[in-house]
Amino acid sequence: MTSDIEHRKRAHIDTVLSEDVGAKGITTGFEHVYFEHVALPEIDLDAVNMQSFVFGKTLAAPLLISSMTGGTDIAQNINRHLAEAAQEMEIAMGVGSQRAAIVDPMFADTFRVRSVAPDILLFANLGAIQFNYGFTPDDARKAVDMIGADALFLHLNPLQEAVQAEGDRSWAGVLEKIGELAAVSDVPVIVKEVGNGISGALARRLADIGVAGIDVAGAGGTSWSEVEAHRQLDEKMRRVAHSFAGWGIPTARALTDVRAALPNTPVIASGGVRTGIDAAKAIRLGADLVGIGAPALGSAMETAKAVENQLSAVVEELKIAMFCTGSHDIPALRRAVLRNVADGEPA
Repeated sequence: MTSDIEHRKRAHIDTVLSEDVGAKGITTGFEHVYFEHVALPEIDLDAVNMQSFVFGKTLAAPLLISSMTGGTDIAQNINRHLAEAAQEMEIAMGVGSQRAAIVDPMFADTFRVRSVAPDILLFANLGAIQFNYGFTPDDARKAVDMIGADALFLHLNPLQEAVQAEGDRSWAGVLEKIGELAAVSDVPVIVKEVGNGISGALARRLADIGVAGIDVAGAGGTSWSEVEAHRQLDEKMRRVAHSFAGWGIPTARALTDVRAALPNTPVIASGGVRTGIDAAKAIRLGADLVGIGAPALGSAMETAKAVENQLSAVVEELKIAMFCTGSHDIPALRRAVLRNVADGEPA
């Protein structure tokens, strides 16, 4: 089984880097809102403070390198490069699904990054569906302890599993399993999607069973049904997978709905976030942390410095967006005027 998982993880990396796997016919929704420009901000650009406190850690900016990979030979260097950049920039990071390393500990080193990133906010990661296939809370503890994580992501990917040749189909009872894990976990459990979004109603149900945070991971970025379409050998299932390239809740919509449902719960916005302006809009719409994933993968194949160079541009864009809305810190950005493009009314 582990060789099959390793092969699949490598195929995912290669596909994301070489094929057009972006969502089709749907966008994040961030383009439908704009900030009211403040021509006289009355603050100094260099005094803009992006510092945030999330899940017990202080970050220089509320950015997360979203969960991407692990469990294959090249993943170790990718994760180390991402982690080194996160440490240097004082931002957060999540590793990819650790299922391979739970099944076979030989893959554990592909996820371990504390030696190069001792201080970052670090998220472990397992698929929630695995708890319907024999995983237990002890396996979750192993994933957390394996990398010295501060919190645990449980990812939801029913669409990907449905169109994947090796996909897991038995999803009945997963909500109860999440609640059982959350009740005994030593670290916060955060539930995330992988690019099709989480609704406000589901977020409420998850919070009610003890989940500590939500990563909406909405539509508009990488489409994992598109990734799986490129891997499918069955022609019928390839067509089926492609047909879902526009499926999901746009990131901005999911974020707005989840924040309305859970006004006091940490919320992460990911899914198609590519610029610091997107990040600023996400924060204004209610995000405590903003995740960027696939755009950083290419640079992570190179060096930590390449990752840092790419993400530092996002940080600078966020800083300037705050400056041009007269926002001297993150709480002020949450009060900045955001309007709908369609009618100019407040968003």
